[in-house]
Amino acid sequence: MAKVLKCGEVFSGCDTVIYGKDEDEVLAKEEEHARHAHNMTMIPMDTIKEMAKHIQDGERKRRWFGLRS
Repeated sequence: MAKVLKCGEVFSGCDTVIYGKDEDEVLAKEEEHARHAHNMTMIPMDTIKEMAKHIQDGERKRRWFGLRS
């Protein structure tokens, strides 16, 4: 099952949601996001542990756009 992390659970106010096939992929994507979006040049181990703690099982939500009558 895919994994998901809501960045706002780690960095207050961020609405980015990270998806991956496993925890390692989600952490790698979140670390990259934190470097760019949150200007972190170095990510402390306690922050990485906090990221890992908030990873959950989940699938990417699909958006369906229907026609309105």
